[in-house]
Amino acid sequence: MPFTLNGSENDILSSLLNSPLADKPKSSTAELIKEGRFDELADHFLTGSIDIMGKLLIALVIFYVGKWVIKRVARFVGKIFNRRIEDRALRSFLLNILNIALFAALIIFIINIVGTKTVSIAAIIGSVGLAVGLAVKDNLANFAGGVMLLFNKPFKGGDYIEAQSVAGTVQSVGILYTTLTTADNKTIHIPNGPLSTGNIVNYNTQTSRRVELTVKVDYGSDVALVKRLLLDIADRHPLVLKDPPPLSRMVKMNDSSIDFILRVWTLTPDYWTVTFDLNEQVYESLVENGLNIPFPQMTVHLAGNQNSELK
Repeated sequence: MPFTLNGSENDILSSLLNSPLADKPKSSTAELIKEGRFDELADHFLTGSIDIMGKLLIALVIFYVGKWVIKRVARFVGKIFNRRIEDRALRSFLLNILNIALFAALIIFIINIVGTKTVSIAAIIGSVGLAVGLAVKDNLANFAGGVMLLFNKPFKGGDYIEAQSVAGTVQSVGILYTTLTTADNKTIHIPNGPLSTGNIVNYNTQTSRRVELTVKVDYGSDVALVKRLLLDIADRHPLVLKDPPPLSRMVKMNDSSIDFILRVWTLTPDYWTVTFDLNEQVYESLVENGLNIPFPQMTVHLAGNQNSELK
């Protein structure tokens, strides 16, 4: 049988539809101001403020919790890298990439939680991408340079290198910069872009290095004696390698001296020790054997009558 409503039921239904609980389209702020409905405007403002503050509080809580989690994850992954990856420069680069990726994921997660869709994020990124790309083009080149350094591996953490007119021990390869420590304990940050495309001298890739000393003595010195003294010094030093054998020869006749070279080979870690020792021992040996180490000088001969007066 057909369903019908009596009079009292119609009244009840009509009152429900017209009650404040019934869904009504919300008026805009401009309409509320135009119509003078300031009470509703204040109510909307208060409701919106509470909603924003609640979302901000939730976002802060999620951020700090996520930051705590990221630190624990990075520490755990860092321990794995320490066991699996020997190159500390590569470890630092990978950990930096991991931290950036985790924080980016956290930010996107927070934005989604507070109500903004990922599609909106993509639209924002796309709209400002060109401007940001132009602003940070050098940093992008540095990032690409860091990736190329890790793939090509011209050096590793702990190597002593010379590049971009500076020299030092490699501490880490970061996202944008490579960090060196100089011999006098200065920290130098070199941009990865120029570093990856420039000349790099690595002093640690070879197991041995050649030490070369130039020794100057007076004209009239015994050439055979000087050569023998230099070779004896090299042969007695415990850190000088026997193969290749040391070499001592006269190489040049300068204005005020004759020059000899002493070439020896030693292990790379012993380079500076051998260099300093040989310099000291060569000087002492020359003095003990009566050989003079000259200094730059010039002899001037005056022509004409010595008794003439200068006017």
